[in-house]
Parts: sequence; structure tokens; C-alpha cells
Amino acid sequence: MSFVHLHTHSHYSLLDGLAKVEGLVKRARELGMSALALTDHGNLYGAVEFYKACKANGVKPIIGVEAYIATGSRLSKNPGVDDRRFHLILLAENNEGYQNLLRLVTASHLEGFYYKPRMDKELLRKYSRGLIATSACMGGEVARAVAANDIEKAKALALEYQDIFGRGNFYIELSHHPGIPNHADIQKGLRRVATETGIPVVATQDIHYLMPEDAKAQDVLLAVQTNTRLDDPDRLTMREDN
Repeated sequence: MSFVHLHTHSHYSLLDGLAKVEGLVKRARELGMSALALTDHGNLYGAVEFYKACKANGVKPIIGVEAYIATGSRLSKNPGVDDRRFHLILLAENNEGYQNLLRLVTASHLEGFYYKPRMDKELLRKYSRGLIATSACMGGEVARAVAANDIEKAKALALEYQDIFGRGNFYIELSHHPGIPNHADIQKGLRRVATETGIPVVATQDIHYLMPEDAKAQDVLLAVQTNTRLDDPDRLTMREDN
């Protein structure tokens, strides 16, 4: 069975992603992958470079973003409230989806920027056509509800996202990161949400670097971003809050 990475960060995920776009694409080709998604945090800075690199290497490009979703309205910017947000993966399925992705990312910067470029569900409903969404990492809204042991809320949120994007266009994202505290328990809860709602799952890995030996360098980037020490055990969890 072939596998395609749908949650991938390049160095355009500033102070978080380490891998260069060209390196990601060439590695996908080496592994015999037919396609690759680029989902940098809150931006499409690498989209054109990524598209060209994929075309040059015979890999199908899937252009996307790991969006920041406001807890309320993107227009609300109250200290201590609106500096919190959720993550959501958005992937362009076709040209209409790509155009809507451009609209969403532009609005998140021009209208919703508060610490991060934020979208909200009003915008998502307006520009959802041609997009496929996944529940993202531990920073996703569904995963946060699971982490809070509120499965009913997690199910309601998952169904809300399915309603926004349409049946078959929203997926519960599962991954394997044993080094992150509580990650396995959250994955178990997400599988329950998927089973009880009938929403399909997709396997991802939330890539931030290319090779195993790159982990230490990426950890330094993360320490700079989170203003923490390299020996701080909470740093990986903190990344999901940013």
C-alpha cells in the first residue's frame, strides 16, 4: 500500500520546520511516493517553490496549510482570550480549492492576525469548496476536547467540521509520536471519535525535519520559538499551543 505525507512542514514554518522544500520533495521521490503535501504554519510562502520542485521530480504536489483557527471570531482580539487558537489542516483538492485557500490565508493575515494569522469558522464555511480538511495535531480543536476527556464535545466538533467541508472532505488525523506526553491516549480517543461519528481517519506524521539525525537541530529551532531550554520536557507540548 502506498503512503503519502499530508502533514508536512518546511523551513517556511518559521522557527519550527527545518527541512528545505527541495529536500522534502527529493526524499519523497527517493521513497517512491507518488505525491506530497506541504502544510506550513499559517502561510503559503513555499507554494510556488514546492509546486515547481514537485513537477521537476515527478511528484504530485498537494498544496495546503496548517491553519490557525480562532476560538471565536477572527475579528476579536482581546488579550488573554484571543491569543489562544486551534490548528486545522487544509488541502487544496483542485483549482477552486487552491483559490479558496488563497482567500482564507489572505484574510487570516489581513483580518484575523493576532499573534498568529487566524481564520474562523465563518470564513471556513464561506470558502470551503474544493478543500479537504483534517483535524490536525494535538493542537487541533477535536484533539483538545479529547485531551480534556470530553468525548461528546470532540464528536460534536468533528461533526461540525464535517458539516463545513462536506461528508468525505473532513478526516480525523492520527499520528504516532511516542515522545510527546499523552499522545497515545489522545490518539485512542480520536479513534473513538471517528468510530462513533463515522468520520474517516487518515494517517499522518506531522513532519518537521527530513532525517532522524536532524532532530537535534530542529529541537534548537523549537527552543528558540518557545523560549525554553533544550532540556525542558514540556517543549514538545508547547509547540502544539503555538
